[in-house]
Amino acid sequence: MSDPKAPLSDSDIEAAGLDAWRRSGDALVARFRSKTFAAGLELVNRIGDAAEAVDHHPDVTLSYGTVDVTLSSHDVGAVTIRDVRLARAISEQAEALGIARVR
Repeated sequence: MSDPKAPLSDSDIEAAGLDAWRRSGDALVARFRSKTFAAGLELVNRIGDAAEAVDHHPDVTLSYGTVDVTLSSHDVGAVTIRDVRLARAISEQAEALGIARVR
C-alpha cells in the first residue's frame, strides 16, 4: 500500500500478520505482560523511541505487570499502514525484552 494515510480493511490488517494485535473500532490494540514494573517501563521507553522515529504516536498505559498500547491514525480516523508498521516495531521490542503479549 503506497498511501500511508489510506485506511486499511479488515483483510489488509489480517494479512499483516500482527499476532499480538487486534482491531478495536478504528484502532489496533495490544496488551503486553511484563514480569516487573521496570521491564514494562523499559518497553514504554522503547515504544516512545520508535514512535518518535516515525512521528506516529500511540496511546500507552503502563500498569504493574502490563503495558496496553492503542494505535490509530487520528488524522484519518482509521487504521493505516503507519499503525501496522509501528505495531510490528513495538512487538519486536517486546520480544527483545522477553515481554509476552496477552492473547
